Amino acid sequence: MRVVKIVVILALVYVGIVVAFESLLGYFQPAGGTTVVISTTDDQGNKSDRVVTRIDSGGQLYIAANHWPRAWYRQALENPNVELTIDGVTSAFTAVPVTGDEYDRVDADHPLGPMVRILTGFPPREFVRMDPVATAPVSE
Repeated sequence: MRVVKIVVILALVYVGIVVAFESLLGYFQPAGGTTVVISTTDDQGNKSDRVVTRIDSGGQLYIAANHWPRAWYRQALENPNVELTIDGVTSAFTAVPVTGDEYDRVDADHPLGPMVRILTGFPPREFVRMDPVATAPVSE
C-alpha cells in the first residue's frame, strides 16, 4: 500500500509541474526570433492571438501544437483563414492540417527534446502548414 501512495504522490507532483509549466508559458507568451503571432477566430467570430513558434521545413512554414492547451489549433482547423504576424507584418494564411509523409518529414526535421516532452506532459504533436493567401499584407 505504501508503494501505491508514493506512486500516486509522484504522479500528482508531476501533473502539478506540467500544469505550472504550461500555465506560466501561456501567461508569459515568450517571444523571440522564431516566434510568430497567430490570430484565429472561434465559432462565434471572436478573434484571439497566440504566440507560437514557427517551423521552416522544405521551404514551407509550419506551426506545431506541442502543448495540451491548443485552442488556437482547434480554431485554425475549424476556420482555416488565419493571420500571422511575422516581424511586425500581418498577412493572411490558410491553415492546412499536416498528415502522412509530410507530417513524418516535418516531425523528423524538428524533433522535440526529451525535457520539453517531459515538461509538457507528452501531448500529441500536431502540425499545420501555413499557406499564404495571395493578397497584400493586412498591416505593416
